[in-house]
Amino acid sequence: MRKKLLTVLLGAAMIASLLTGCGSQTEETTEPAAVEETAEEAEKTETEETVEETEADPDQAAADEVAALIDAIYVQQRTDETDAQCAAAKEAWDALTDAQKELVEGENADPDYFGRDTGDASLDDPRNQDEIGENELLVVSFGTSFNDSRVADIKSIEDALQEAYPDWSVRRAFTAQIIINHVQARDGEYIDNMDQALERAVSNGVKNLVIQPTHLMHGAEYDELMEAVETYQEQFESVAIAEPLLGEVGSDASVINEDKAAVAEAVTAAAVTGAGYESAAAAAEDGTAFVFLGHGTSHTANVSYSQMQTQMAELGYDNVFIGTVEGEPEGTDCESIISAAAEAGYTKVVLRPLMVVAGDHANNDMAGEDADSWMSMFTASGNFESVNAQVEGLGRIEAIQDLYVAHTGAVINE
Repeated sequence: MRKKLLTVLLGAAMIASLLTGCGSQTEETTEPAAVEETAEEAEKTETEETVEETEADPDQAAADEVAALIDAIYVQQRTDETDAQCAAAKEAWDALTDAQKELVEGENADPDYFGRDTGDASLDDPRNQDEIGENELLVVSFGTSFNDSRVADIKSIEDALQEAYPDWSVRRAFTAQIIINHVQARDGEYIDNMDQALERAVSNGVKNLVIQPTHLMHGAEYDELMEAVETYQEQFESVAIAEPLLGEVGSDASVINEDKAAVAEAVTAAAVTGAGYESAAAAAEDGTAFVFLGHGTSHTANVSYSQMQTQMAELGYDNVFIGTVEGEPEGTDCESIISAAAEAGYTKVVLRPLMVVAGDHANNDMAGEDADSWMSMFTASGNFESVNAQVEGLGRIEAIQDLYVAHTGAVINE
């Protein structure tokens, strides 16, 4: 009897154990579903709260709508809808109150997109007129939305070329559609991109086309220009592309040329005069270093910046340092240039762009008020008594304009 009772008890224990195991398995299986359901409920609640906040704040809703319209035209690809999108963005912005404009914030949108005063756009000339004759000189630039800089740096080069070559009709193209859209939406100024400019040349019956890039070097922008021109090559009797500002790139940092020497002398002379010195040597004696800030690139042409540093040394400008916004090539980043200038014993610094146009990089990355601007970082380093900026592009320097004229003349004479 005891044996039978023991058997019954053992069987009951096994059944209980199995039931417990099944219960645990069921809990483990249903628990993730419960967590997932909780997450979905939380997300739904958060979405509902966002909708409620937007509905409760019509000012933010209006600002968000404008931000979305700005982000839609902050693109590098032009489409059939671009003109209408630019007009819609400006119309929506103009409808905002001043308080609503301050709330505009998107992936690329902010109050400065339409609100920042960059000068009088009416002083510019988009150079997109038709009926221009058989000879066209197309000046291709990256572009800038800073109106004053566009007039002083880009238009000045175009004007110099038109004066030098009156038998050629000077026209303009920008390679940055983002900038073209910005200027069009904000100021109503229509600037051709490369395809538009080349199509315009074809429709105008141009036979001889000369292209003068205002780019600094044979970099990515120059490569894209070459690809665009190749598509239209057969539609003209002759096509010639002039050298960018610094001429041929060369194999390494030691390779310099007459173009680089001319640019080095021109920008240094302008910086020295702007700082109130008679010469670079006089500035050095006073403890002043000049930092010329380029854009920087991962393209193989980045060696051009190292070559410019070599060129400065060859000319005896030991108090000149070449930096880049992107920190490429190596050793041209802000921290490296701060260390180099401080270790050389200079106590004053003058920043100036090594860029054809004093646009966004010059105004913001170089001379801006944000903590990560070069002006702020040089000041914050505590190594210098004074740090000043000259926000002036290369294009407004007469010697630089003359160099472009010479480059254009070289291909026209050929």
